[in-house]
Parts: sequence; C-alpha cells; structure tokens
Amino acid sequence: MKPERYSFFQDVWDVARLIPKGRVTSYGSIAEYLGAKKSARMVGYAMNGCPADVPAHRVLNRNGLLTGKHHFPEPEMMGKLLEKEGVEVKDDKVVGLAKYFWHPKELEE
Repeated sequence: MKPERYSFFQDVWDVARLIPKGRVTSYGSIAEYLGAKKSARMVGYAMNGCPADVPAHRVLNRNGLLTGKHHFPEPEMMGKLLEKEGVEVKDDKVVGLAKYFWHPKELEE
C-alpha cells in the first residue's frame, strides 16, 4: 500500500526523471511500469503539468509522435530538445523509434 500522501503524478515524474539523455519512452510504458497499464492518458496529464526538472520532451506517444509539443513554450521546442540529445526527429515524429526507445522496466535489470 502506498503512503497516505501518494501521488500518481509524482510517481510519473520520478520515472520520467530517470529517462537517459538521448532516449525516449511512451506514456503507456510509464503507466505499465507503475502498474496502471491502461492509464497512458493519465500519464499524459501528469506530463502536461510537470515540474521544470522533469524531461517531458523524452515522453512520446506509442508511435513516436511528439504529441506533447503543444505544452511547451514553443511547439517546436520538444523536437529541438530531442535533436540536441541526438534523437532524430522528422515531421514531429522520432525516426527509428526502436533505436532510442527506453522502457522503465530496464530499471529492474
């Protein structure tokens, strides 16, 4: 059982902080890791309001689309941040998603 002050959003942010530079994950993968497999949309809500120290640009939809780009100060900022880390982005989508994909279950290995 979680502590009294449990926050799903805080757990989402804690996992997102662990995504390595130059890697990306999906809303659904974070939800699955947290034991809430069907809560990808809730992970998206958490990312929309995350603190500044959370690398929200590394969390995408399952197809590699930058669906959260509209929640950045400038819509193109999400792609620029990924490209700065060496992730190839074209037309608001990560090119070669499998190459960059990180699943939180790697934390257990």
